[in-house]
Amino acid sequence: MFSTFLIPALLTGLGVAIATAPIGCFVVWRRMAYFGDATAHAAILGIAISLVLSTNIFIGILCVTLIMALVVSSLTGRGYTMDTLLGVMAHSALAVGLVAISFIKGVDIDLHDYLFGDISAVTGKDLIIIWVGAISMLALVTWRWSALLTATLNEDLAHACGINPKREQLILTLALAVIIAVAIKITGILLITALLIIPAATARPFSRTPETMAVIATCIGAFSAITGLLTSKLWDTPTGPTIVCVAALLFVVSNVVRLTRQTG
Repeated sequence: MFSTFLIPALLTGLGVAIATAPIGCFVVWRRMAYFGDATAHAAILGIAISLVLSTNIFIGILCVTLIMALVVSSLTGRGYTMDTLLGVMAHSALAVGLVAISFIKGVDIDLHDYLFGDISAVTGKDLIIIWVGAISMLALVTWRWSALLTATLNEDLAHACGINPKREQLILTLALAVIIAVAIKITGILLITALLIIPAATARPFSRTPETMAVIATCIGAFSAITGLLTSKLWDTPTGPTIVCVAALLFVVSNVVRLTRQTG
């Protein structure tokens, strides 16, 4: 089962789990799930731009997600709520991207792989990008952990500690944009938010500290990626959705355990 063919896919799944789990905890704490969804949908525009300019698709996706994060962060509170801005920008970018791609002739690309992911199609270059992104995000979260956590828990406390909550919010949104660009090829545009949220939500009932939650979420994400990959190969099912199904099953189990403890 652990053939040479599976090794890059397994390494990719581990890299994505390491990248998404810690940031996913902040997404859960800050209730930013809609931001992840909206940014992922806007990635279609990045694919279209990359095809038009004949550049690397990862670069196009990264540029669009970063721009969206910057625009939303700068416009929030200036007459519009974040969910309104995200809704307008995400659906506009998705629509423009799909229309633009329909006009591009002779392009050899399967949008299905980007909508639902295809970890088996990951190349050596993709693997390097994913692990560089994962290590960079892990380093960023480690460096800014205290400030990010303080700003998440209480903005007044953050100000008292000399921490700018808006700056930490911007750092988090930019990090989230990078992670989405890195992980989209694995779970796809429609499922990336699930990989961010579900492991963190699953880890929550078993965590007494934020640090513990981040570690447990990483382990859950890694287990989901590996088990989902092997299961998809065994049953010939779509890899990205299978990974999310495994994570969702673990979420159900964790909540059953939590309810059992409460009623016991």
